[in-house]
Amino acid sequence: MSLSPPSALPAEFIAPDLPELVEPRRKRGRLARFIIRHPTIFAGLVLIGLMLLIALFAPFLGTTDPTALAPARRLRPPSMQYWFGTDMLGRDIYSRVIYGTRVSLIVGFAVAFLAAITGLAIGLVAGFVRWSDAIIMRVMDGLMSIPPILLAIALIALTRGSVQNVVIAITISEIPRVARLIRGVVLGLRELPFIEAAIACGTRTPKLILRHVLPNTLAPLAVQATYICASAMITEAILSFIGAGTPPTIPSWGNIMAEGRALWQIKPSIVFFPAIFLSATVLGVNLLGDGLRDALDPRRALRP
Repeated sequence: MSLSPPSALPAEFIAPDLPELVEPRRKRGRLARFIIRHPTIFAGLVLIGLMLLIALFAPFLGTTDPTALAPARRLRPPSMQYWFGTDMLGRDIYSRVIYGTRVSLIVGFAVAFLAAITGLAIGLVAGFVRWSDAIIMRVMDGLMSIPPILLAIALIALTRGSVQNVVIAITISEIPRVARLIRGVVLGLRELPFIEAAIACGTRTPKLILRHVLPNTLAPLAVQATYICASAMITEAILSFIGAGTPPTIPSWGNIMAEGRALWQIKPSIVFFPAIFLSATVLGVNLLGDGLRDALDPRRALRP
């Protein structure tokens, strides 16, 4: 008597495919591998994210009004009520430093965005339209010959101290660097075979720039934007420190340090705390830029 083959298992005993469970695991695995390969990007994002949270929740994190004057409590040491102490006018240093995060991030991100967009447009035109190259680059060279701090001071002196004017002044000084970078990239791309093939096929210049040239400029532009963001934060702090930036009524790390320099010997914490926040923010942006440069460099991707 022959044995009959085993019958198929009922459907309820068969493990079903669960792509909705497998896919999140794959995503987490890819994210973990990306963090391991590029820890500087992760560290930079953590620092920047922390500063963004501080800026967003400044009204809840601050202990008192950062502009409230109280001469009776001037130069108080750090305590449970005033975590970083008070300044010469009795204002809470901790609250002023927390609100100063907003100014630095607004200036840094706004300058990076405006300079990147404007410099990208100028660089694309200068690199692809041959007759305009000499004219545009001579104007950019003239702007680059002026130190950014002096150019920003001159522009602010013609108007008045405000966050908007600081952003405009620093942006104008950063545009030539982006324009020269994009122009160099475009000049290299213009000689490649796929660009020559597109021109031979009759592709119009706007379509050629948008479809073939622009995507190849975004990687270096993103890296350059991070360095511009960090440089803009430092420039804003310098301008506020010398009294040419944001007005004293708006708390910023630069004017907080400027107010504390006269009391450096007896109360260095007035300068120390905003300097720590500024250094941590600039460090986070620079780490992000270094990580993006390594991740987007095709020569590093080819290495084992």
